[in-house]
This record gives sequence, C-alpha cells and structure tokens, in this order.
Amino acid sequence: MTRSSVPSRSPFLLCALTRAVAATLAFVAMPALVHAQSQPKPPKSPRPPRIDESTAPVNLQAEQMSGRPDREIIMERDVEITRGSTVLRADRATYHVVEDQVNANGNVRMDRYGDRYTGDEVELKMDSGQGFITNPTYRLQTNNAQGKAQRIDFASQEEAVVTEGTYSTCEGPDPDWYLKARTLDLDTGRDIGTAKRTIVYFKGVPILGTPSMSFPLSDARKSGLLPPTFGTSSKGGFEILAPYYFNIAPNRDLTVYPKIITKRGLQLGGDFRYLGDTYRGETRIEGLANDQQTKTNRYAVTSTHFQNLTPALSYSWDLNKASDDNYPSDFSHTITTSAQRLLLRNVNVNYVGNFWNTSIRSSNYQVLQDPATPITRPYDRLPQISFNAARQDMAGFDWSIDTEATRFYHPDLQRGDRAVLNPKLSYPLIGPGYFFTPRVSLHATRYHLEAQSIDAGAAAGRPGSVPVTRSNGGDLSRVLPIFSLDSGLVFERESRLLGPAMTQTLEPRLFYVRTPYKDQSLFPNFDSADADLSFAQLFSENRFIGNDRISDANQLTAAVTSRFIEASGAERLRMALGQRFYFTAPKVTLNPVANPSRSDLLASLTGQVTASIALDGNIQYSESASQVVRSNYGVRWQPAPKKVLNVLYRRDVPNKLEQAEFSTQWPFAQRWYGLARVNYSLPDRKIAEGLAGLEYKADCWVFRMVGQRTPTATNQTASSLFFQLELNGLTRLGSNPNDALRSGIPGYQSINQAGNL
Repeated sequence: MTRSSVPSRSPFLLCALTRAVAATLAFVAMPALVHAQSQPKPPKSPRPPRIDESTAPVNLQAEQMSGRPDREIIMERDVEITRGSTVLRADRATYHVVEDQVNANGNVRMDRYGDRYTGDEVELKMDSGQGFITNPTYRLQTNNAQGKAQRIDFASQEEAVVTEGTYSTCEGPDPDWYLKARTLDLDTGRDIGTAKRTIVYFKGVPILGTPSMSFPLSDARKSGLLPPTFGTSSKGGFEILAPYYFNIAPNRDLTVYPKIITKRGLQLGGDFRYLGDTYRGETRIEGLANDQQTKTNRYAVTSTHFQNLTPALSYSWDLNKASDDNYPSDFSHTITTSAQRLLLRNVNVNYVGNFWNTSIRSSNYQVLQDPATPITRPYDRLPQISFNAARQDMAGFDWSIDTEATRFYHPDLQRGDRAVLNPKLSYPLIGPGYFFTPRVSLHATRYHLEAQSIDAGAAAGRPGSVPVTRSNGGDLSRVLPIFSLDSGLVFERESRLLGPAMTQTLEPRLFYVRTPYKDQSLFPNFDSADADLSFAQLFSENRFIGNDRISDANQLTAAVTSRFIEASGAERLRMALGQRFYFTAPKVTLNPVANPSRSDLLASLTGQVTASIALDGNIQYSESASQVVRSNYGVRWQPAPKKVLNVLYRRDVPNKLEQAEFSTQWPFAQRWYGLARVNYSLPDRKIAEGLAGLEYKADCWVFRMVGQRTPTATNQTASSLFFQLELNGLTRLGSNPNDALRSGIPGYQSINQAGNL
C-alpha cells in the first residue's frame, strides 16, 4: 500500500473527540454490521459474469526454461504466466501441465480478475482459480480496499479467505483505520466481506470488537445488523440505536430498530418498505412501554401505499396515528416532524379516462394540541366523491367541468352534505406576442345540513369554553355566474445582465373578474379560508380557498413581469409587480378587508444572477397601513462545491413574525468544514432555531459533530447532539445528521465524495 499525496493528520481536537467516541463505543459488541441503501429498488443489472477461462491457453515466459513440455516446465528469472485475465509474475515458477497448476516463489506478483496480490509463494490451479499465497498484500478493484495477511486461500474464482489479515479502504502503509480479523472471507461474487473475531482500529485505538462482522464490497444491500447510532437530546438523554436490517428481496426490506433512551426506556420499532411495477409503500411502527417520564404507553404508526389495479384504476392510503399530543416533539430530532400537529388519515380510489377522472376519498385528522395555541380539528370527509373533465381546442374552445359531493363530519361543529358543480368555457386567442382569453363559468352549490347541538367554543379550539347552541339544519343553495378576461403582451429586446448578452422581456398583464354578490352569511364553512396573497392568487377568480365562500368581484388585476433569458433558454432573472383593484368593495368576507379599493401591492425579484449568486426577494406592501406587511429577502452565494452561504430576512406583521436567518457550509482549514444555521427572532431577541457543527474529511473516513436546537411547542425547545464517524467502505458509527444538515442548510453537499478534499 502507498501513502496518499496529502497526509491525513488530525489536529489535536479531532484526536481527542475520536478517542472519546472510541471510549463510548468500546462497550458495544455487535455480532454483525451491514450496509443498506436508503430505498428498496427493483433488481438492477448484476455485475457482469466472469468469462469461463478454463479453456483459454496458458502463455509462459521466462529468461530460462527447462523440464518436459508434456509434464512439467521449470522457469527462472522474470517469469510471467498468463491465462485470460490472470497474470502471475515471479522469480521462479513450475508449471505442472497435467494438473494445470503453477507453483511460484520469489517476488510473487499476481493480477487476478482486476485484484492485485503480492507475496512470497503462490500455488494456483489455473483452470479453477483455487490455491493460496503466503505473506501477501492485496488490493481489491471494486472498492480499492487493501490489506495484508499471513496467508490467503483462494476457494474459487470469486471467493478468498484471508488468515490473520487486515482490511482497509485507506491508502498508505499506516492506514487511519483498519479491520484486523482472525479470518476474513472476501466474496466478490456476492459483494460481501465477512470477518471473524474482529477488532476495528481507528487512529491506533480499538473502537469496536465483534465476534462476527460483515460489510459490503460494493453498494449492494444485505441482511444483518446495521451500524449502531448514538446521540443525546434534552428530552431523551443519551440514546443508542442498534437496528437490524432484513433484505427480504431486491424490492422489499424490513428494518427492526430497538432504541435505548436513558430518560424514557426501551423503544421498539419496525419499518417495512416495498416497491413493485404497479405498487409502492412503507409502514413504520414504533412504541415505548411505560415511558419513565409520563408513566404511559406511547406509540406512533405511519403507513403509505399506492397501487395501480389497472392502467386506469388506482388506490392509495396515507394513515398516521400517535398515542398523544406530545409524541412527535418528544421523539423527533427534526423541526418538520416535531412541529407536526395534524396527522392525516386518507384513503383514495381514482379512475382516469381519456379526458376525465373520478375519485372517491375518505379522510380525517388527528389533532395534536399545543395548550398554548390550540387549533380546531378540520372536518372529516366521509366520503368525498369528485368528477373532473376537460378538453382543449374544441373548435377553438377550451372547456372543463368540476363536480364534487362531500359528507362533512365534525364531533362539535355543524355537519352536513355539500354538492358542487363548476363548468367552465373559454376561448383563448394566442399570438406570438399576445394572449387574450375570455372565460365564463358557473359555480352551483347545494347544502343539506343536520339539526344538532353545536359547541361554539370548539370553533376557536376551546371545546366547552362557550355555551352550546342549537342548529335546526335545512337546505341551502347558491348559483353564481363568473366572467373573467385574461390578457397580456410580450415585448422582447436584446440586453445584458452583468456582462453576458441576453434577451429581456417586458410582459404586462391584465386580469378582470366579474362575479355578482350573494349573501352567504348563513352558509356553513367546512373548508374555506382567506387565501394568502401571492402572484398566483392575484390571477384567481376567487379570493378564498375551498368552495364554501365565493367572493363577489368587480375587480381588475394589473401586473408586469420582466425576465432575462440566456440563449440556451435558461431564465437568469425575473422581476414582477402586481396589484388587484376593486371597482366595488367586496361584501363577502371571512375577515375584514384592510383596503376596500385595492389589494396590497406585490413585488418580486428572483434569479440566479451569476454562476455563484442567487437572489430571492418578495414584498407585500399595504397602502392603507403605509407599511410592508410581509416580506422576505434572501441571497445565496455558492462559489464552489461544498461552499455555500445563505442569508435570509423574513417579516410577517399579521403573524407577529420577524426573523433573520444565516446558514453556511464552508471549509475553514485543510479538510475542515464548518456548519451553521441560526434563525434569530428579532422581537424576542433570541435564537428560535439553531444548528452548529464540524466536519472533517480524511482520505478514507469522515467525522461529523452537529448540535441542533429545534422548537417543539410554544416557548418549548429541544436540543440534540449528533456524532458520526464514517469509515468509507465499512460502516458508519454514531447518529446520522445528514437529514438535519440538508433541511437546515440550503445548498449543503456531502463532503464524502471522491475527489473532494
């Protein structure tokens, strides 16, 4: 083995950290460690089979030959024996013709199916590949692994047994990590290495001792114990996870993961995944009996499935359940999962025709309440039946029809049935520099409401806080015609953006909507809400989402967009400005309208202005309040791989939010990378979310240390600490922080890739 061109010397801090990791892992004796890919997949093309070389001719070369050509040939000085892909060189050798066997000694060098060996003496049957080599060193082609041993026995063309040997993917005679085993079985046919009575050394420190250890010789999946992971969190204390992986089939697998949480107890879980030509899915179940903190049994279940029964007919489900309101925040280390408060249960059947589709859906939610900020449970849809059809360019016309029938259920609020019919007809006129699209539609809705007692407090997320009222039920209906006219122009000119020649466009657009007013104050509200103002919503006919409120409208949206487009067609920069003007003040409202004559003004700028700089900015300005009510400004600088700097400012006056965010991945010394993310709340003058870490990349291993602080509920946070030691081609020890890094630092890239220091 040879030393790499850049010596892998760890600074004192890293040595201290890795020795601490070694001390932590010293008591963990795992019977096996394996590698598993992140997703099951259909069988891929296997490694090309080795060509049968048993009938290939044997070529002999040497400076001196003697013996009997039909029995035995003795060769001396610069001996070279070749058969197919096997090349053997030595100082002396004897070829036994009848047995098709070679005995060689003195500076033995052998290339065998791409793998290389050196040693003192070799005996090899050329037809079967069986034999041995003494005092060898070796290097494997598939993963550049290497080592040395007392002896290697070749059981076949694909299997070798290493006795009293070492194994490492590090370069150099003194590798940073290596595996030392009594016996080491390298099966290149199955891409599996199996070691017996093994000790793993890192920086001269034994960090793991196992009676049996298996590892991949490629990226193939196999059954066995996955690497143990460990970490700490403020809610769980020290945590150790030792998952076992079952590679059931190339497209199905099961992971069983016992997890010791020192402050809570033993958590058991399983994750089953499958993938086929017409289906895919995953089911995850985990539970903890008698939580030491809550003295209750706690669990969570998640299951997703999609399947095509025929090319046109499919069904799916998405089911989620937790034992209590605090389960995600107590057991998750990610912001997205810990903040999850609505768990969906949904079953859907869908049929697709040539120009239409229909579906039947049943759904409800489990609400995980935060006592400081309670929310109302959404309505159950038991069921919802929909039919949609559309055709384009029918004698120049485009038409569509959307229908829906839904049964809405809520334990505390008004229940009822709703039917919706919404046909649309448009006649687009489109030219090279313009478009003009008039459209008419009809929105017809009918309700059948139940007579029942209603808890008005539940509507505010406070069940029982307001006296119960009585609804007599009945039928309601609404039919509203809607007319809209969408038009725009496109101008182009040659221009430049920071040097390169580009095409600049100027695209003014006008969108008019007319909808008559109808009093809807007696109508229930099953699924409607004010839509957030955005450029897409400016060009929508309804100011609300859902079908329970249809806004009256006599309004015009005016907007202008300018784009810079490269010769390749890539959009380099986009700028936009838009606002909606009301000729008559809207009367249908869920919340008071801030300005009855016009909407807030929207402005946007986004693009990759140079190869390394990206900008993103959005402003919502209220003329009535004379202030910016919502805004976000961001810039990303990414001058090279593994170098990224993000700065973001966001402000939301209605939700009392003002935050500044900074995140980065940056090399600050040779092989060292710094990681950070800070989300700072300006009104509270405190860090809302934070992440900080270090990564060190050697030639054949990576060390990561990441600390994370995440909000779990109102005025509550949880802290986690991740350690990971990744030994290339063998295993990963510790907790995996990659998901937290990718979600927390936009543009983050794994440093453990070939050719990147």
